[in-house]
Amino acid sequence: MATKKKKNEKDQNNHVVATNRKARHNYNIVDTYEAGLALMGTEVKSLRDGGASITDGFCQMYGNELWLEGIHIAEYGHGSWTNHAARRRRKLLLHRSEINKIEQKLKETGYTVVPLKLYFSNGLAKVEIALATGKRDYDKRQALRERQDNLEAARAMRYKNLG
Repeated sequence: MATKKKKNEKDQNNHVVATNRKARHNYNIVDTYEAGLALMGTEVKSLRDGGASITDGFCQMYGNELWLEGIHIAEYGHGSWTNHAARRRRKLLLHRSEINKIEQKLKETGYTVVPLKLYFSNGLAKVEIALATGKRDYDKRQALRERQDNLEAARAMRYKNLG
């Protein structure tokens, strides 16, 4: 008999390797997608060791395919001549309808695709990408001010409730 999966069981199978915290600060996120990555064997081993950085990453269309560029996956320490290049271009695996939607938005001015999170889901390497527009400097300052105000309000409420 098959066992029922709990809601949070999916979260237990996800192992986050790298996140791009600057992306939410620098961009307004319009839409997010989960994409697979076409990787070499040594890249997967290096990711399992936690050797990745996606802060400089971005996505571009080449032909009818979406490619992830600018991310750094460290060379595998126990690799030999079969090791990969650390900053090579990697193909994203998406459904054709998703690629077409992203391609239409990229043709418009002001849109870009940035990686948000690199993780393993049920043993497969996945990347969460976001269709985004850039923020202006005053938008960034306003977001920081709102966050600071919310923290101060929560702190004041906590002290008020304690005593």
